[in-house]
Amino acid sequence: MAPIGVLTALDQARTQYYHFKAIVIAGMGLFTDSYDLFCIAPVMKIVGRVYYSDGGARPGVTPPAVVSATVGVALLGAVIGNVVFGALGDRVGRRRVYGACLLLMVCSSVGSGFSVCRTRRCALASLCFFRFLLGVGVGGDYPLSATIMSEFANRRTRGAFIAAVFSMQGFGILASSAVTMAVAAAFDHYTGYPAPLDTPECADLAWRIILMAGAVPAALTYYWRMSMPETARYTALVERDVVKATNDIGRVLADLDLGAVAEEEVAAALSRPPPPPRPSYGLLSRRFVRQHGRDLFACAAAWFLLDIPYYSSTLFQSQIYRPLFPAPGLINAFQEAFNVAKFQAVIAVASTIPGYFVAVLLIDRVGRRRLQMAGFLLMAVFLFALAGPYDGYWRDHGAHAGYIVLYSLTFFSANLGPNTTTFILPAELFPARFRSTCHGLSGAAGKLGALVGSIGFLWASQQKDGAAAGHLPGIGMMYALFVLGGICLLGLALTYVFTPETMMRSLEENESDRAQTQVGDGGSDTEAAKSPASMASSHLSMSPILPARVSV
Repeated sequence: MAPIGVLTALDQARTQYYHFKAIVIAGMGLFTDSYDLFCIAPVMKIVGRVYYSDGGARPGVTPPAVVSATVGVALLGAVIGNVVFGALGDRVGRRRVYGACLLLMVCSSVGSGFSVCRTRRCALASLCFFRFLLGVGVGGDYPLSATIMSEFANRRTRGAFIAAVFSMQGFGILASSAVTMAVAAAFDHYTGYPAPLDTPECADLAWRIILMAGAVPAALTYYWRMSMPETARYTALVERDVVKATNDIGRVLADLDLGAVAEEEVAAALSRPPPPPRPSYGLLSRRFVRQHGRDLFACAAAWFLLDIPYYSSTLFQSQIYRPLFPAPGLINAFQEAFNVAKFQAVIAVASTIPGYFVAVLLIDRVGRRRLQMAGFLLMAVFLFALAGPYDGYWRDHGAHAGYIVLYSLTFFSANLGPNTTTFILPAELFPARFRSTCHGLSGAAGKLGALVGSIGFLWASQQKDGAAAGHLPGIGMMYALFVLGGICLLGLALTYVFTPETMMRSLEENESDRAQTQVGDGGSDTEAAKSPASMASSHLSMSPILPARVSV
């Protein structure tokens, strides 16, 4: 069968203004995700002063269990959001649920600051509830943003475009730090620079403003999201309306010569009867497991393994910045939050954002697989460099420049490699009718790893004989860092064995290879493709969710 012209045109399209507009639109969910993740650390400093001050000689501190709860509920919500919205993206279309995700994020960000009362129990319960909803929205945005960007992009720069969407996380961290510093400085000045143990009543308003400010950039892009057309690949391959796909993409991408393509598609559709339904298979079928199970395992397992050390390293920041700033008993609530946010901004500018930029530059030159392996290896090296001399040297020399450099390089390596590639690969390896679902399952596995890393690390890093107040004894920071380095080496081995390369290949070509592999193994495959062109046509088989139909 002839190739679908609009998909060929998309693969060969030059980079245009709409591609960059789509990066911003799709990146706002990732922006909100990182804003929420990184603003919670300074927010918890203020919350501790407001709700846990006993009037004694020491400032109030949020208990570890409460910190774990506020982090954990958001990650748990992200697990659910990845699975639910990922499936909905394949069932009813990417565009139809895309706006709903953003609206949920905006409303829950605002709700995080508007608790129904001001008592400690009620305020924190309300905060956890809305952070859970925020996690659902953020989790749902992962598969939709990656899938939409992959289906709009051309095959030459598809990796860079998806990586650019993911790099919005770095700017979310920077925005979180900037907003926190601005709010803390303003309240500190307005209240006349209160004494360390004097926490003004208005501090209860400061942390709410910080949380609610994350909704503003996302809300500004809501109109753009709602005006986006459905992706041509979903319309043509899942809804089986090639003509509508051609017309939709022609409205946003110029210089594709789609007029002739549309005429050819209409003529071809009118000149032949509707094709008979082809045998289809579902997500839980044996055929899916044979054809795509290995790729799904590779994507989900790598993301799970990555997020354990990545989120643990985020929490490890408290061990880094503590020697660099005055003790909490010497500064007030606003100054403490300001210092935490300032350190986060320095790490973002020095390592996180540069890592994303290098990934954008290299992803379509080096390849996803090599970059992921290199990133895991470098993370392991730097974590081992932190772990080896930790008890003998680093613990007492936390302000040493080498200590901070090694920590920054860990973040740089993660964002250069697996933190970016695990977001890209699930958006490229699976058929159009499974793409969003499989990306959601992979992302959910990653957030489960984040839960393990963020909550488990709080326990594991505590010393056996000297755990901090509110913590259970753990294995110690040195051994915890060794475990994280070992997990990175496991991610390297898994990538080497299971992860395929997708660089410079069309999405239909990637699927074609999976189908041909099954045929070569002797499986029956009436839908197998012999080429990328025929594979594009084979996508017109009956969806496991939608009824077969052809529109002209």
